[in-house]
Amino acid sequence: MDENSASGRMNHYEKGRHIPDLATLKKIADELNVPLNYFFCEDNTTAELVIEISKLDIEKKFELIKQLKATAK
Repeated sequence: MDENSASGRMNHYEKGRHIPDLATLKKIADELNVPLNYFFCEDNTTAELVIEISKLDIEKKFELIKQLKATAK
């Protein structure tokens, strides 16, 4: 994203005038150090979970899945 137009573009995204394409959204996520799916969370709690889960290695993610499934029973 060109620095000269970045502020204006971000303003349009924030106000809902334009929707970034997936590639742009991925770049924004990378810049903010959040996973891409963060932008699709419907509430703050889910967004916080997404961030914390993204920090886990694959083994810990599988362990968490098992724990959640056991809790849900």
